[in-house]
Amino acid sequence: MSAVCRRVRGVVRGDVQMVGFRAFAQRIAVGLELAGWVRNLPDGSVEFEAEGAPDRVAEFLARVREGPRMAAVETLDLTLDQEPASLPPRFRFEIRY
Repeated sequence: MSAVCRRVRGVVRGDVQMVGFRAFAQRIAVGLELAGWVRNLPDGSVEFEAEGAPDRVAEFLARVREGPRMAAVETLDLTLDQEPASLPPRFRFEIRY
């Protein structure tokens, strides 16, 4: 990753499960060369963690706020952190089950 990284963790709420949201987030993250993961939560929300160059993380967040075509994002709660995390290797963004 670049010398300057941003890590973000978020929870997306709304109609975000059973609409391809995890695959959407993974596709966007891989295209932006981010590392991290995404998973469904029992309450119907989707949680993710992403790390990479600040401008790419910002683009990822903008796309996640929109969601895939079938989703209806109501809220996005974020925790930002400048320190890199122990995430998967560079450009690996996994779907967790």
